[in-house]
Amino acid sequence: MRLVAIGLVAGLFSAVTGVGGGIIIVPLLILVAGFDQRPAMATSLAAVAAIASVGTVTYAIHGELKPGAALLLGAPAVVGVIAGTALQQRLATRTLSFAFAALLAALGVRMLV
Repeated sequence: MRLVAIGLVAGLFSAVTGVGGGIIIVPLLILVAGFDQRPAMATSLAAVAAIASVGTVTYAIHGELKPGAALLLGAPAVVGVIAGTALQQRLATRTLSFAFAALLAALGVRMLV
């Protein structure tokens, strides 16, 4: 039930704000479902594939999708994911947690200012 609830929250936030994966799913998997950092990240990426697919189709139906821009964002992002995954496997879990928390805190402060 916890994973279902996390999925519902992530889907809602994804549709309303465009976020859902790393910012919503990863912290909730760690805090609510007891996942470790790396499995939470991997599980989040797999879930985001499903979330993004449905969101893409829904926005396309409403005429909001810009396919060219999506390809220009997506192609380099694939390269970034491969490089980021290789880096993530080499970093200590504590370093990953600190870096992720610092990123979220910086984003939160920036959005408030």
